[in-house]
Amino acid sequence: MNPMTTEDGETGAKVARLNANLAQIEELSQRLAAAFGRRRAADPALSGPSQEVYVKAAAAWMADMMQNPGKIIEHQVAFWGKTLKHYVEAQQMLLKGELKPPPDPTPPDRRFLHPLWRTHPFFNFIKQQYLRNAEAITGAVAGLDHLDPASKKRIDYFTRQIVDMLSPTNFLATNPDALERAVATDGESLVRGLENLVRDIEANDGELLVTLADRQAFEVGRNLATSPGAVVYRNRMMEVIQYAAATATVHETPLIVFPPWINKFYILDLKPENSLIRWIVEQGFTLFVVSWVNPDASYRDTGMDDYIRDGYIRAMAEVRRITGARKVNAAGYCIAGTTLALTLAHLKKAGDASVNSATFLTTLTDFSDKGEVGVFLDDDFVDGIERQVAQDGVLDKMFMSRTFSYLRSNDLIYQPAIRSYMLGEAAPAFDLLYWNGDGTNLPARMSVEYLRGLCQRDEFAQGGFPVFGDPVRLSDVTLPVFAVACETDHIAAWKSSFAGISRMGARDKTFLLSQSGHIAGIVNPPAKGKYGHYARPGALTTPEDWIAGATFTPGSWWPRWGAWLARRSGRQVPARIPGCGISAPLADAPGTYVVAKGDT
Repeated sequence: MNPMTTEDGETGAKVARLNANLAQIEELSQRLAAAFGRRRAADPALSGPSQEVYVKAAAAWMADMMQNPGKIIEHQVAFWGKTLKHYVEAQQMLLKGELKPPPDPTPPDRRFLHPLWRTHPFFNFIKQQYLRNAEAITGAVAGLDHLDPASKKRIDYFTRQIVDMLSPTNFLATNPDALERAVATDGESLVRGLENLVRDIEANDGELLVTLADRQAFEVGRNLATSPGAVVYRNRMMEVIQYAAATATVHETPLIVFPPWINKFYILDLKPENSLIRWIVEQGFTLFVVSWVNPDASYRDTGMDDYIRDGYIRAMAEVRRITGARKVNAAGYCIAGTTLALTLAHLKKAGDASVNSATFLTTLTDFSDKGEVGVFLDDDFVDGIERQVAQDGVLDKMFMSRTFSYLRSNDLIYQPAIRSYMLGEAAPAFDLLYWNGDGTNLPARMSVEYLRGLCQRDEFAQGGFPVFGDPVRLSDVTLPVFAVACETDHIAAWKSSFAGISRMGARDKTFLLSQSGHIAGIVNPPAKGKYGHYARPGALTTPEDWIAGATFTPGSWWPRWGAWLARRSGRQVPARIPGCGISAPLADAPGTYVVAKGDT
């Protein structure tokens, strides 16, 4: 018998590794089935739009077909023609015996960056046909005439979701990156990918949420949220953190920042080089930041009034007590800006002038145009949320995270899933994505009040939103206002933010438009020199008129805001230490509430 060759030995080893990996896949598949079995029941309305959406789309298509059949036929013939032409061109290349694709007129798409999408006949054919199908489907929806604008917007959005979900990059058999990796690793990449999938399903009680960042790479208080300071007040709603001064003297009027309680405050303090918190204290301001409680089911009856009374009003009173200042400057980010505006309107009506100025960051107060997130604010979704929170006591952070991820599904769902589950890659050590995955719950009552009263009925802008039983309106906000919106914000559309600010009763208004989106446009340190901003003095008329006359300035908006705030912060006084000798610190920053999971 001939001795086994080196090549035979290598082949045998590869086969052995492959078989071992296949055996692991079998074991992991059993774990996966068990993990899915632990999935808790959720209201079906939280998983997708009602059937009414599809019925409306079908009815509109039939109406178009009956009234303008030529348009429908023209659309179909154009699609068939492109498809047939593509098929014939591919066949001709094969008949020539050339292993290359036909001409590819499709536009660049970063989902298809692997060279085989351009050079291999099989992958190129699939890519071209998918993009033609996608164009035909989205074009057909765009051409529906017998729909109201709101319905058309929803149908367009959910159609795009289906189209994006069916991209060939999302399937192993048609993803050249994943296939190459599997062959090169003898199937080990698929084992690692399945391990990642099982881990995510197990960690989220049967729900599929892709891990976006390495959870072991970061720890709040160790390499995130490290600005020095102390918790100087705590109640059931919040911790108030006073940050250590970075200058010998500070402005007399302190600043208190209210971050959103949909997420955790340390987005403002990820690391020293992009920390808005550090920058503020370096400008000579005494800074307090609210860290909201992560509620569990015991908070089911906590409403907007509780946030206003035990959060905003209490925090501002404590800041005045600790510093001895007669007034404070206040800032609110996202939903915290919305609630800050409600608080200020209430204080105005109560004759309380303890707030000197207000800053609103990516804040919606006029919900007449809800932007991209509006597709999730119709009754089908909100009814489902109302039923679910009545059962759970909170709106679970998982539902919030999933909803916002679907607004950027290719970036926050499909591409991370491909890297993790198909390529078997570990999640990156990325602080922003870590924060994005560190969500919070929302109390049941507060969720419904916000969604019904503000988002759906637009009461703050239209007729009055009740605060302690007394309706308040945008016109009741009369103190000096500085507002920043972001050009590509998918959560708080800048034109909607502008509309709310323009309707406030304040005479002193400054509106800025930052480049980029909901996070990057705000967390934009001057040292980076990355995103610029638009500004325009004078009255706020319409968004279109304002942007037409606005001046673009390269770089961050922070210095412009700092100068505005300094003019409204009084004289210089000796720097204050946390607690200022009046309140003993309860804990070092970032406190205890920020690390609580709020498990239900």
